[in-house]
Amino acid sequence: MRKLRVAVVFGGRSAEHEVSLQSARNVIESLDANRYEPVLIGIDKEGRWYLNENSIQLLDAGDPKLIRLSGGENEIALTPNGSGSRIISLTGNPSIGKVDVIFPVLHGPYGEDGSVQGLAKLANLPCVGAGILGSSVGMDKDVMKRLLRDAGIPIGRFVTLTPNTRNLYSYEELSGALSKILFVKPANLGSSVGISKVRDEKEYIKALDLAFSYDLKVVVEEEIIGREIECAVLGNENPKASIPGEVVPHTDFYSYEAKYIDEHGAGLEIPAKLPPHLVKKVQEIAVATFKTLECLGLARVDVFLTEDERVIVNEINTIPGFTKISMYPKLWEISGIPYTELVVRLIELAIDDYEKRNKLKVSVEL
Repeated sequence: MRKLRVAVVFGGRSAEHEVSLQSARNVIESLDANRYEPVLIGIDKEGRWYLNENSIQLLDAGDPKLIRLSGGENEIALTPNGSGSRIISLTGNPSIGKVDVIFPVLHGPYGEDGSVQGLAKLANLPCVGAGILGSSVGMDKDVMKRLLRDAGIPIGRFVTLTPNTRNLYSYEELSGALSKILFVKPANLGSSVGISKVRDEKEYIKALDLAFSYDLKVVVEEEIIGREIECAVLGNENPKASIPGEVVPHTDFYSYEAKYIDEHGAGLEIPAKLPPHLVKKVQEIAVATFKTLECLGLARVDVFLTEDERVIVNEINTIPGFTKISMYPKLWEISGIPYTELVVRLIELAIDDYEKRNKLKVSVEL
């Protein structure tokens, strides 16, 4: 049986570039060599695509803060074709061959926001994970929260600001309307990049400067006192939720370093110590969030669990981290799906959705 050629795409033009490199290494190592032939495609921070022949070409691989693509000489492009797509070398051989499915391991903008998903659709290729719509609304915290709110799914109070409205409210006004402590976040970024916890006007102004350096839209959220619970979701039309896990930050909040660099930056309780009725409640809200945002394949839904047993959705991640300390694969491993099998299922889900959509009519019968 011919092995499927899986294009694992990583890096990218994002502040989460370094996280992507760590995640991709784990995905590549977990591909079943008897079923799949990996095609490693690295994207540098300028947006150039490179073919990595046998392994990810990295500089400072031992330092999570400095790790980066070394680039290379084999710059490539993905070209659409009616029966699939081919990788074309821009500097050498005219064709490097056909790929069968794209596995994006790209966190943040230009990867998790529908960009690569749109490219895959134009290239007529299956793509692991959510499609264009689910990816884009899942990435944008403002749109995500409005859709969840309209669907009756509990979320925290928030205000959205743009460069034209950033001075519309003072810290005093927002802290009075939301909560004394506020969280300021870029709307279209993840991994806690650009997020600040603020307690006064000076911190608030500094936080806005930081958030607006990453995005043109910023959300200011109320502080929610509660346990940080995360739940993994897997599937297409009939998604299933994993056993929930709990994040116990050892710092002020679950920061970028605690998530990806410092193995001791947070404690992970897997499974979370929850009674059965709360496990069920978290799982139901995770699946409802996944469906409301029209996600596919995989996602991690992060919620707060308050003392009075309210489950409040914080956010969804449509390409969650796959590093060795990431919650998504750990949750499924405890739920009975080991890493290698999880990767197989994700590829199969992508191909299944692609085949169903390819049966739809593309012309009008007169």
